[in-house]
Amino acid sequence: MQWLWAIIVGFVLGLIARAVLPGKQHQPLWLTTLFGIVGALLGNAVSGWIGVEDTRGIDWIRHLLQLAGAVLIVGLGDMAYKAVRGNKSRTA
Repeated sequence: MQWLWAIIVGFVLGLIARAVLPGKQHQPLWLTTLFGIVGALLGNAVSGWIGVEDTRGIDWIRHLLQLAGAVLIVGLGDMAYKAVRGNKSRTA
């Protein structure tokens, strides 16, 4: 059941990250979801490194770090996706 939550959280974080980033993102929705999952994992890792992964109540710092990770990964992933798609369209 954890994989289902990972997909849902990745989807939501990916969509929020796309809304936060300026301009239009060109990656498909499934790739945005994967980038959101990776960003959430990155945010969880950072929260563990700084010691705030488990707090009382809602883990706001961990959630903000997950969102920041998703914005970073979606932004970098979009640049990589455009570079790959651009190379494919030039050779075709």
